[in-house]
Amino acid sequence: MAHGFAGTPINLRPWAEHLASAGHSVELPLLRGHGTRWEDLEATRWSDWYQGVEAAFADLRGRCDRVFVCGFSMGGALALHLAATHPDAVTGVVLVNPSVGTRSLGPRLLNRVPAIARIKRTSHGIGGDVKKPGARTTGYDKVPVRAAYQLTRLWRTVRDELPRVVAPTLLYRSRVDHVVDGRSAELIRAGLRNAELREHVLDDSFHIATIDHDAEEIFAGSLEWMRTYGDTTHPGAA
Repeated sequence: MAHGFAGTPINLRPWAEHLASAGHSVELPLLRGHGTRWEDLEATRWSDWYQGVEAAFADLRGRCDRVFVCGFSMGGALALHLAATHPDAVTGVVLVNPSVGTRSLGPRLLNRVPAIARIKRTSHGIGGDVKKPGARTTGYDKVPVRAAYQLTRLWRTVRDELPRVVAPTLLYRSRVDHVVDGRSAELIRAGLRNAELREHVLDDSFHIATIDHDAEEIFAGSLEWMRTYGDTTHPGAA
């Protein structure tokens, strides 16, 4: 399970505990540069974040017959990268409001980000987008511009390799999301040409849907997805 950009595993912990209580082995790593200070995130590249996902996958693969990868927001991009890198070893993918692009940043602005980072080190934080009152969220109050640029590089990498993903993919998308716009879902639909894709729209949650009103729907649906494709007798699991 891979958490989001500038966030922590806490945003996915209830989901992880639900899967674990159903008998699954679960890895939910804290990705490098996260959960400490924003300056630590500034010093990382997207490949550093991915290393945590790759290490967790290697551990599970060594002791489990089948491995699913789940990702939220940026973690969704990392999950898709893992599935593209290991097409024969990833059994299935579950995505919640995955981030692989945006309408708000054009190519010209993206190319200027490294220069902007020399002038302005941080931007405002992107956490806290939850509809449910009292939900606890975690994340940095500031986002390093250099790390945000690394996120866009991850996007470009993942978009190019989407056709290599063959694992059945379950996508949850909030109808109202103030962090990730509809461009990401459009890119995933267009790019996953060789994988089964099932999409569910969440009507009562914002971006961090894993701790919002629709969390139970995500928990139950992902568990059923894993039971279906983890069953060696299911046609799609062959």
